[in-house]
Amino acid sequence: MRLDRFLAEAIDGISRSRVQRAIKLALVTVDGVTGYKTGMKLRGGQEVEFTPPPVEPVNALPQALPLEILHEDDDLVVVNKSVGMVVHPAAGHPDGTLVNALLHRFPEMQAGGGVRPGIVHRLDRGTSGVLCVARNDRAREALAGQFLERTVFKGYLAVTVGVPHTVEGRVNSPIERHPSDRKRFTSLTGEGRASTTLFRTIRINEGFALLAVRILTGRTHQIRVHLADQGFPVLGDNLYGTRRSRALATPEAKSLLEGGPLLHAGLLGIRHPTTHEYMYFCAPVPLTFRNALSLFPGAGDAAVLDPLQPDFFPEVIDG
Repeated sequence: MRLDRFLAEAIDGISRSRVQRAIKLALVTVDGVTGYKTGMKLRGGQEVEFTPPPVEPVNALPQALPLEILHEDDDLVVVNKSVGMVVHPAAGHPDGTLVNALLHRFPEMQAGGGVRPGIVHRLDRGTSGVLCVARNDRAREALAGQFLERTVFKGYLAVTVGVPHTVEGRVNSPIERHPSDRKRFTSLTGEGRASTTLFRTIRINEGFALLAVRILTGRTHQIRVHLADQGFPVLGDNLYGTRRSRALATPEAKSLLEGGPLLHAGLLGIRHPTTHEYMYFCAPVPLTFRNALSLFPGAGDAAVLDPLQPDFFPEVIDG
């Protein structure tokens, strides 16, 4: 195995690009020797020692980008993140992110520096919906604590290829990085971090389902992984469900496959960091999701889906 790949897989939470930087900085030794290339092939029994490279200081810059704000006050701002928008700058996405847009609208957030000012949770690039950002350090600490303690209500809508066997379900499968594909995660090994996903079937039609989903944990790709591993991947998910999606999709549904996963964070419940009031924020579904609702006659009822209401997720899903 290549040296850089070995380290990226052996060390949890580190990217291959950061491993490669460490190798180039002579922070990696193989049997006590430095100066190897990133593509060096390892042999069994060799001893590899890794020292993390220093984090390169970088700040996000303000950019005038479209931003749909659902709520704002002195402590927080809640936005409806659009499909395709990355939350914060990272490798491959140095700008054009939600953070860049927020810094243009709220210049005072630049005081925190870095590339994630105010960010307490994230949504995947292809997922739309409610995202809450702190406007000061005190609010950030309070909100981060709620996510850590799992007192935040996170409700989603998903269109899946394949129909659950039960109207309501609970998936309690730990999630870890896929052993052979580092871009993916899996819940089929029985190893990893504890993860819980609840779902309720709203509509079914021709092998497709419209689900209400609530997650009690916040693992990377959690909903996409759990639903795919249960046999009903999210429609349009190029990472976890493309082959099955294309095999089962009708001509009408195939036109939806290129728009990204049909997953929308429609409802977020948090306790306000200052008033301590528990507040719900709803995000209207985007155009791509509206188009997908044509698969389910009667599912476009504005009173139910646009915007979502807090009681959209019934009490039974808590159980």
